[in-house]
Amino acid sequence: MKNNDNTLVTSPRLATWQDYLALCKLKVVLMILITSMVGMYLASAQSFDIKLMFIANIAIGFAASAAAVINHVVDVNIDKKMQRTQWRPLVKQCISNKQALFFASVLAFSSMFLLLKYVNVLTALLTLVGFIGYAVIYTCFLKHKTPQNIVYGGFAGAIPPLLGWTSITNSIDLEPLLLTLIIFLWTPAHFWPLAIDRIEDYRLANVPMLPVVKGVDYTKTCVLIYTIATIFASLLPYFFHYSGEVYLYLVLALGLWFGYFAVQLKITVKHQLALKTFRISIYYLIALFLALLLDRLIVHW
Repeated sequence: MKNNDNTLVTSPRLATWQDYLALCKLKVVLMILITSMVGMYLASAQSFDIKLMFIANIAIGFAASAAAVINHVVDVNIDKKMQRTQWRPLVKQCISNKQALFFASVLAFSSMFLLLKYVNVLTALLTLVGFIGYAVIYTCFLKHKTPQNIVYGGFAGAIPPLLGWTSITNSIDLEPLLLTLIIFLWTPAHFWPLAIDRIEDYRLANVPMLPVVKGVDYTKTCVLIYTIATIFASLLPYFFHYSGEVYLYLVLALGLWFGYFAVQLKITVKHQLALKTFRISIYYLIALFLALLLDRLIVHW
């Protein structure tokens, strides 16, 4: 049923473990863990501490999940108004805000405990910075204040390969910073097509996403600019001699693929292309990091 403000209202029910998992945004966490694991592998040279890598990834996943849960809590009133988020557990009232915050606290404290006890202080501090950046700075402030929210808040989502690297080396080096730069530039090119596809949702919820404030055509131009910047940034590991020709050829092909859809998004009026570009961007980033991994494996062989 719907209430007077045209939002969906459902009868409360008992929470299940699936509801708590839904709060964690597992698809996003999986991408974070893929990039962090590649960072770990690149930092490990020819020796691997499987236990350390496992614990570090669990801790990073816990921190990312905790940030996602807080995002659900802060945005619950917005989620009630948006079609794509009306299924979320807090909207359906099967989990209360207090229960969600307690769950987030357990995840966050568990993450910090594991990192401090089994990994290192540097990774714990960087993970905490990323957590605060997404859960507090982006979710609570930037998202509702500026159409450049995803750009300013992008660092929080870009640091997983750096976290993976520091968990192994306990140091910050140029190679993981280049990977962080790639994700930082990729984030607007990835998210703004979704914002274009869901523009009416964001307009209804009064969230100042770029297409709502500046218009769809302007946003498409920005997507193209950030896509080109991402493609150029993706070449840096090769030019700084951190990867070889296998990576170069693969990333050039991936860049042409991603760039083609960004250009098509700009020049076409097909509504469904925005969502397709959003999905392509996910495959692109995963494939890019797998290309880094493959290149390093071939070198070691």
